[in-house]
This record gives sequence, C-alpha cells and structure tokens, in this order.
Amino acid sequence: MEERTAVTDPAAALSVDRRLAAAEILQGLLVDLTDLSLQGKQAHWNVRGRAFRDLHLLLDELAESAREAADTLAERCLALGIPADARAATVSRDSRLPTFPGGRVEDHQVVDLIVDDLHTLSEAGRSRLGRLGELDAVSQDLVMEVLEDVEKQLWTFEAHRPYPAPEEA
Repeated sequence: MEERTAVTDPAAALSVDRRLAAAEILQGLLVDLTDLSLQGKQAHWNVRGRAFRDLHLLLDELAESAREAADTLAERCLALGIPADARAATVSRDSRLPTFPGGRVEDHQVVDLIVDDLHTLSEAGRSRLGRLGELDAVSQDLVMEVLEDVEKQLWTFEAHRPYPAPEEA
C-alpha cells in the first residue's frame, strides 16, 4: 500500500497547480525576507551616528525576525511539496529589494533604506494576499502573520525618523 501524505493524497491536498502557484508567491517573499535579513545584518555591522546603539540592537532584531519569517515560508513551500530556494545566487537575482550599500552607513541613511525595504516587502505581500487566499488559505494566513511583523518593524524604524520641520508662517 502506498503511503498517503498531505502532499500525495488528492483528498487532503490542494491540486498541483494550486500548490505550484501558492509556492511561487511564497518563494518570492522568501527571497525578499532572506535579503532583508542579510541587509539588516549588513546595516547592523556598519551603522554609525548618534542613533548607533538603538539601531544596532533594532537591526539585530530585524535580521532575526526576517530570518524566522523566511524559515516559516520555506517550510510552507515544502509542506506544499515544492522545494524552497534561498541560495545566494537566487536571492541576488530575484530579490525585489535594492542592494544595500557597502561600507559605513550613517544612521539616518540606514533608517531610510530599511524603511524603503520594509515598504517594498509589505506592498509585495499585501498585493498577493487575494490571490494567495484563492489558492491556499493556510499560506495566506502565514503571509498575514509575516506582514504583521514586517509592518510592526516598519513602524519601529519609521519612529527613528525626525519629525518634519514645522512650516514657516
């Protein structure tokens, strides 16, 4: 008797087409989250300026959070029966995030760069929620949990931006 699993049992599993389509969405977000984790570490090591200590710690939290979220989405891909791919070449080629600059980076620049990355990731995830819900509600729920954390990180980094200067009367 052939072993039945959630991936191989047609009664329990999504169709192959739906699994492939859902995993493709998850894969794109996995790549972006992996890149965000790497950029967070790059910034963590190289940030400088008055906000160094706060940002140094916050960037460590960001890198860890992005790594955990990437792991969650990779595991969901595998639960769907599709391999996950976050190799360096794949992340470099497919990430929607712009390349983080090398060398030392001023604290205000780090905040702006990470805020832009988090906005990109939030928009990428939100723009795919509807389609993902049509394909696989479990994957949609996982992406919503990831987005909750991404948007919390966004708020935290935006709080490090200065208030806009009051307009002259």
